[in-house]
Amino acid sequence: MIAVVGLVLGVVAGLVLQPTVPVALQPYLPIAVVAALDALFGGLRAMLDGLFDDKVFLVSFLSNVVVAALIVFLGDQLGVGTQLSTGVVVVLGIRIFSNAAAIRRHLFKA
Repeated sequence: MIAVVGLVLGVVAGLVLQPTVPVALQPYLPIAVVAALDALFGGLRAMLDGLFDDKVFLVSFLSNVVVAALIVFLGDQLGVGTQLSTGVVVVLGIRIFSNAAAIRRHLFKA
């Protein structure tokens, strides 16, 4: 419940304050968002399966975002940033859809 309240407060704060992202960090923001969504769907799946642990969720959330950003940063340094960005999005997208399918099966008992 606290996580949902924090999410709602964060969305409202973002809409009200309308923060700007520095140009240097703009390539990393979409990747960080996709990595965060992967952790959120994984946490929801774990909660529905009765396996949720808040410490594991926090570490997963932070490490997903940091590792994804580091992969894209490394790709930028090597000159293949768009390819590695695409790879990160594909891998995390597969995980998101896999978790969404498991959530759907759990909710609809299918």
